[in-house]
Amino acid sequence: MAASRRPRRRSITIAAAVAAVALTAGLTTGCDAVNKALDCARTADAIADSVTDLRQAVENAANDPTQTDEALNSIEKNLDKIGDKTEDTDVNKATEDLREAVINVRTAIQNGDETPDVSPVTDAAGELTKVCTS
Repeated sequence: MAASRRPRRRSITIAAAVAAVALTAGLTTGCDAVNKALDCARTADAIADSVTDLRQAVENAANDPTQTDEALNSIEKNLDKIGDKTEDTDVNKATEDLREAVINVRTAIQNGDETPDVSPVTDAAGELTKVCTS
């Protein structure tokens, strides 16, 4: 009778080990998703700060036109960070919309507009923040 218990214990032990590995893999994957979401939210927050800087730079463009370019560069740099860390289609769409809005502001400035409309940048940044935090 003792011999029949050993194979059963071994089966139970193996099943427990497999379950533990599966659980650990699931938790690691879950943590990975949480970390990506946190990275997205942090970067979206940094972009929101850059958008605020952009609005202020546009308002003060006569005093220091380089501030606008610096704010746009900061937004683009943060967009690159998000793009490298996510495969989420909603985040990618919001990132591309924001990138397009930044390009439009840059183009307007290059075409001589000293006070370009930055509301599309603000709106796109808001959408990105919403997507990253939902």
